[in-house]
Amino acid sequence: MTETQLRRYEINPGEMDDFLVAWRGVVPIREQYGFRVVFAYVNDEADEFIWAIAHDGDFGAADKTYYASPERAAAHPSPADFIATMHLNMVRPA
Repeated sequence: MTETQLRRYEINPGEMDDFLVAWRGVVPIREQYGFRVVFAYVNDEADEFIWAIAHDGDFGAADKTYYASPERAAAHPSPADFIATMHLNMVRPA
């Protein structure tokens, strides 16, 4: 079963370009752990980054494995360095 998470990040003002470089660096690592990006958008007016990520299987377990991986630990800078607030929600098709 595919599980999808909607992620909305409030990015620190003036740091969107740096965030995007860091985020693009971890997307291949996410893919290595079975995730796929459904969509990703930047809302420049609000310094927001909105994206959805999906996994076929146990999303929570795969997410823990991803964050504990040596590849993710080696990713510098980390996208989290540029995020003021994160909003994470599991979603389903309407």
